[in-house]
Amino acid sequence: MFDLTKVKGIIFDYGGTIDSNGKHWAEVLWESYQYQKVPVTKEQFREAYVYGERYLATHPVIGAQDNFHILLKKKVELQVSYLIDKGFLEENDKTKTYSIAISNQCYTFVKNLIKEEVDILTALKSHYPMVLVSNFYGNVQAVLDDFGLLGYFDDIIESAVVGVRKPDPAIFGLGVDKLGLPGSSIVVVGDSYSKDIVPASKNGCQTIWLKGPGWGDDDEDATADLIITDFMELKTAFQLD
Repeated sequence: MFDLTKVKGIIFDYGGTIDSNGKHWAEVLWESYQYQKVPVTKEQFREAYVYGERYLATHPVIGAQDNFHILLKKKVELQVSYLIDKGFLEENDKTKTYSIAISNQCYTFVKNLIKEEVDILTALKSHYPMVLVSNFYGNVQAVLDDFGLLGYFDDIIESAVVGVRKPDPAIFGLGVDKLGLPGSSIVVVGDSYSKDIVPASKNGCQTIWLKGPGWGDDDEDATADLIITDFMELKTAFQLD
């Protein structure tokens, strides 16, 4: 049970939490693929998505100064190239437009979403120290700066920088250390049960699970101290005016 009276600091996840309101990024991208009428199945897209994520994790494609729009374009280009190489997608003039159209659409989605969330982040920042803990590509500061979010966090723990990735509890341990508070005085807000809630709990933190459309890979018994389905519910959870 979430106990607000014990909270002295907050750790936020970024991807899937702040930037997509709990919706798995594969789902955000798939919706854009459908809107742009990319002629592939969801299974084919998922295969390309997984390939792209693994490739980005092992190759220096993303630069430290790349904002989210540039990141999205590079990511979708990898996916589309994979779909073409596998014969799932025909290479033609239309195919060349997909990476631009999808990255533009998804970037606008995030920009508009963050505009709605800023008031809550501002209120939380006025009451609590906040640290960001994120699996990212080495450019999360550039992404946050582009969206006007950099000043909300007292410190940033990024997997590509510290060499530790979720679900390793050690990455949340680094966040706890940065806050300088006992785990019991910290609440972690994240969208992934396995990558946020479980490892945060192992550090003794309270947990708020922003549970949105995912890939159906969470345990059916998965739970947290508080489960919400919309970022805006944090206003009620933290009793913000």
